[in-house]
Amino acid sequence: MEQSNPTTDAYAPAQIADRVCRIGLAKVTTPVATMIALALLAGAFISLGALFYTVTVTTGREAAPVPFGLLRLAGGVTFSLGLVLVVVGGAELFTGNNLIAMAWAVGCVRTSQVIKNWVWVYLGNLLGAFGTVVLVLLAGVPALGDGAVGDTMVHIARSKVALDPVSAVARGILCNVLVCLAVWLCMAARSVADKVLAIVFPISAFVACGFEHSVANMFFLPLGIALTASGADPLSWSGALMNLGLVTVGNLIGGTGLVALVYWFVYLRGDGMRPEVRG
Repeated sequence: MEQSNPTTDAYAPAQIADRVCRIGLAKVTTPVATMIALALLAGAFISLGALFYTVTVTTGREAAPVPFGLLRLAGGVTFSLGLVLVVVGGAELFTGNNLIAMAWAVGCVRTSQVIKNWVWVYLGNLLGAFGTVVLVLLAGVPALGDGAVGDTMVHIARSKVALDPVSAVARGILCNVLVCLAVWLCMAARSVADKVLAIVFPISAFVACGFEHSVANMFFLPLGIALTASGADPLSWSGALMNLGLVTVGNLIGGTGLVALVYWFVYLRGDGMRPEVRG
């Protein structure tokens, strides 16, 4: 019988659970300055993925009709750039870091460490997204396509602010289930190509289905506000902050409750696993 090669085979799910816990411990013990710098990068990376999606797929769709499903699929593939940059390039993303809840459930990290990581990373992601908004505006990207790109950016922001609270939370839950599953699958990978492939399908699914990602919204919402500030019907900061808050709550529920804690229950519950001991 042909033997498998342990250096090329993907990690098994139980091994992924161990890896997630060890990485979670490393994340919460990262110096704050480093944590913020990596979070800034992640906010910028996700924003670049969102920008790629806006410019290449959604803009001009009326002029060149494409079947709805294919257009959404293409949008998901382009948006995947953001998480590819985060995972392969190295950065700290709030939504992916919800998996730290697994290390917390095991008992190898404290509640205060988890909250500290989430707060600093969230703020870093926000600053990275804001910085990208400023650069996009300075670069004149909204003027591309005779202003069609800017119109699309405003349309996306308005559609997010218009969501009712229940839909915003539910879409946030479903989004981060898929994002955390993408990160989980990356933990099984042994090569860059494996990681990219693991990312594309879950991220394409969440974008195609219209789910809500808090860090992406940190880019879309301020951009929409800036582009409508001098118009007759400006987007409000209150509406944007409401959407962002609701989506963040949904992301937390989806990532921690429906991915991290479920996999903890399946693979690590009661086994006394301590990454710092088991190595």
